[in-house]
Formats: sequence, structure tokens, C-alpha cells
Amino acid sequence: MLKQFLQFKLSQKLSPQQIQLMKLIQLPTQAFEQRLKQELEENPALESGKESLEDEYEDDFDNSQDEYEDNDTIDTEDINVDEYLSDDEIPDYRTQANNYSADDEEKTMPYAAGTSFTQYLKSQLNTFTLNEEQREIAEFLVGSVDESGYIRRELIDITDDLAFTQNVYTTVDKIEGVLQIVHQLDPAGVGARNLQECLSIQLHRKAKNPDVELAIDIIDNAFEQFTKKHYKKLIQKFDITEMQLKDAIHVIEHLNPKPGGSYAGSNRIVEHVVPDFAIHIVDSELELTLNGRNAPELHVSREYSNMMKGYKESKEKSKAQKDAVQFIKQKLDAAKWFIEAIRQRQQTLFVTMSAIMHYQKEYFLTGDERKLRPMILKDIADEIDMDVSTVSRVANSKYVDTPYGTKLIKEFFSESMTNDQGEEVSTREIKKILETVIEEENKRKPLTDDALAKILKEKGYPIARRTVAKYREQLDISVARLRKKI
Repeated sequence: MLKQFLQFKLSQKLSPQQIQLMKLIQLPTQAFEQRLKQELEENPALESGKESLEDEYEDDFDNSQDEYEDNDTIDTEDINVDEYLSDDEIPDYRTQANNYSADDEEKTMPYAAGTSFTQYLKSQLNTFTLNEEQREIAEFLVGSVDESGYIRRELIDITDDLAFTQNVYTTVDKIEGVLQIVHQLDPAGVGARNLQECLSIQLHRKAKNPDVELAIDIIDNAFEQFTKKHYKKLIQKFDITEMQLKDAIHVIEHLNPKPGGSYAGSNRIVEHVVPDFAIHIVDSELELTLNGRNAPELHVSREYSNMMKGYKESKEKSKAQKDAVQFIKQKLDAAKWFIEAIRQRQQTLFVTMSAIMHYQKEYFLTGDERKLRPMILKDIADEIDMDVSTVSRVANSKYVDTPYGTKLIKEFFSESMTNDQGEEVSTREIKKILETVIEEENKRKPLTDDALAKILKEKGYPIARRTVAKYREQLDISVARLRKKI
């Protein structure tokens, strides 16, 4: 049975300006420039430059309100908030931009013309005598080479692809024969199907000497023992001395495991990181500056302000004029909202980064990661009296130029643990000490995770072996067996 009843509910809605501010705060410098350019193109009432006519606009707008207050007004509640937040989680920005100073007028990045990696390989096929079928197979194999220089697909699958896409009916044996030709292309190792084959191709193209011949034997016949660093087994298998094995490994270590990555003309787009802040040390004190590209000079269009003034001075107002002034009002409001949102963005960015800088003052003065204090988003949010989500928007996508390199701001945040003296220390500090201990270990007898845990405990950091293993993996450091050298 249907029933009717009244229900009262409190809800909070964000104004369009608040929504714009949240979206602008999360954008890094390059994305912000794209957003600014888009707004300038879409809103003719907004202009960039040093001239500021906001006060004039405010006077005209205030004085002309009575002239058309009987007309239909623009209700900001009709703005669809969902459209503003639809891409809030994944902002639509690109990172291809030049890292120019604020005074530079050039805003575009020219693309250098070049030959692609695939074209480079295909051009080399002209130096071989191939029949029509072999050439089609060779070009297809070259087109299957990935960025690292490998052919990852099985030859039986390539056979099917040739039949369906190129109308070339062939056999795996024929493809294998053409593949041997592809293996002769430069850079050495290109077209290999796995790391073992890649290294073997490179070794076979080297000038022969005892060290190279032993290296070939190791890669071709004892690759698994080599990758697992079972050096004693290798010495016994090939009846060699430790010094001979060391020389052969030295040859292997100088090979290129990713031959495709060494090709300079691969036409990959280089992504430039533009720091949003800069920290300098001046007279032993920290000085923070906001990238000038985050502080554009914007003002309301004089032409649109004059339109408002002309409407106010007009004695007879037609319906068309009233409709036009509503459009102008909308654009002027949007321009003022955007200018105010940018001002608040600048203030939020500066205040947040300033709090982070002072919180991690010891690190920024010394560059020693062991001086990083434990810091979470709430610490900074409480200090600047802002929401945690606001701090997160600033930290997750912004970079700061420091005397020790350009750093992602979120790298300064870390959890804490208590040392044996009851003091809270940053996990970043422990990772740095762990990294230092591993760097200084005896590579002939690398330290196990248990041994590392004992050393850290002796240094005053009582952490479990599993925690040591987790930190080691986060630092991208191999287990002890794979760190072994002879």
C-alpha cells in the first residue's frame, strides 16, 4: 500500500567556486597551465595581463542590478555539481611541457623529427638479400619487436598472424630462419625472445677470447645457475678458477639486457617535471617560493565591463538586451569566480608547503634523509587548520625543487615507529640506514634479512625480519643470494 509522508533532511552543497578551487588545487603546474588556457578560451570575459578592472566591474555590476532584477536570473543551484566532479579522482592533464622560466614567452615544446625504432630496423633489412616471402616475414618480425628490443610472441602465434593479417602462409621453421637474420640487426641482441637469447646473441658477436668464450658457455649451458649466482656450481661444472669466473661475469655484466632502450631515435616523448615550489637556503634559513607560472595575472575584460556600463546607461531596454546582459553577467561571474579560485589556490599551496618545509626543516637544511621526521597528512592539516583531503591534493601531485634535487612532496610523508629509547622515528630514516648497511656489506657474503634485523636492532631500531624484508623490497634491493659477487 502506497503512503505519503514528509521527510526533513539536512544537506550541504558545494558552491561552483568551491568546486573549482578543489579541482585547481590538485593540478600540478603543467596541468594548471592547460586549465588556465582552457578557461581563457572558453570565457571571453576573462583576460590575462597586468591590467586589472575588477573594481570597475564590481561598481558597474552593483549599480546595474536594479535595472534588470525583474528578469530571469541565473540560479547557481542549477549548476550540475556532478559534471564538475566527474573527473575529480583522475584529473585530465598531460606532462609534456617545457620547464621554462616565468619570463620566457615560448610556451610550446617543439618535437624533434627522427626515425622510429621500427623504421630503423626495417632500413637495415635492405642490406640483406631476401625473397618476397622472407622480406614480408622479416618486416612482420621487426614490427613485433617491443620497446626493449624483444619479440615476446611465440613463433606459432606469429605464423597464424601472418596468415590472417598478411595472407602469408608459412611455417615455424621458415620464420625461425628469418629470425636469425633479424638477430644480425643492430643494436646487438634485438629480436631476442628472452634474456638468455639476448645475451647469447651479443656474446657471439664479440671478438673471441677466453673470457668471452667462457661467458658464452655459461649463458648457453648454465644460465639458471648464473642467474641464481650459484658460483661454486659454475666453478665445478666448467672446471675453472674463481678469477676466470669473475672475468667471464665481468664480460656478461657489460652486455645490454634491453637493446631497444639504447636507440636514441625511438621518438619517445620525454616528460618534463616542472616543480611547483622552490626551496633555497639563504643565510642558513629556508626560503620558499611558488613557481611564477602558478600565479598568472588575470583580469575582467574591459569590453565586457563596457557592455554592462552601456546597458546601465540605456534608457529603453529591449528583451534582446536583457537576454544579452544575462549572458554577460554569467560570463563576468564565472571570470570573477575563477580569479578568486586561483588566488585561493596560490594561498593554499603556499601555506601547505610552508608548513611541510618547517616541519621537515632539519632535512631541508642538510639533505640527510635520516633527519626526516615522521609526518602524516593530519599533522599538516592540523597545523594549517585545513582538511586532510586538501593537504592530500597538494602532496600527491606537486613537486618541489630543493638543493638536493626535485622531489615529489608526498615522499616527505612517512609513518613512525618507536626506537629502543622510546623516541618516534620515521620509517624513511630506517630505510636509509638499511640501504647504507647493505651498500657497505661484504658482497662476497651478503647479509641475510635476519642479519640485517640484528644490525638495525644494535643501532637502536628493533624491527622484525619480515619488516626488514618489506623495507628491502620497497627499496628494490634483491635478497642476499642475488647480491653476491665474487
